[in-house]
Amino acid sequence: MLPKLTMVGRLTADPNLRFLESGIAVCSFTVVANDRKKDDSGEWQDSGDPLFVRVTAWRQLGENAAESLSKGDLAVVIGKLSQRKYTDNDGNERTSLELTADTVAPSLQFRQVKHSTERRSQRQQSSDDPWAAPPPDDSEPPF
Repeated sequence: MLPKLTMVGRLTADPNLRFLESGIAVCSFTVVANDRKKDDSGEWQDSGDPLFVRVTAWRQLGENAAESLSKGDLAVVIGKLSQRKYTDNDGNERTSLELTADTVAPSLQFRQVKHSTERRSQRQQSSDDPWAAPPPDDSEPPF
C-alpha cells in the first residue's frame, strides 16, 4: 500500500493535459516545495534543497486541474506517493518522486480564488460573444 501525502508547492510549469486513446484524461505537472525564511535584513531566503514532485491527476480531476492551475500557482495536492528509478540520457541512474493525485486545489494562502462551475473555455467563449447573454425577460413590458 502506497502512503498518502499532502503536499503544498508551486507549479514549475503549466499543467500538461492529454487524452489516452480510450478518451481518459491525464494531467501532469511538477510541484516544487522549499523552506523560506527571513534573514537578518528581513529579506526572504531559500533554506535547504527544493523538493520536486511529479503529479499525475486522472479523469475529471485532471481536466479540472489543467483548467484551474497555471505556472507559479501555489497548489495543495493529496495523493499516493511512489518512487520511480530511471536512467537519464547520460546513463546515470536517477530517482523520481511521483504523486498520483486524489485531490488538487489552489492554495488560498496568498490569494483569493473565485469558484465557478463554468469551464474556462465556456467563460472565454461567452466573454468573446456579446450576443451570448441570456435573452431579456419579455414577460413584463419595457416601460
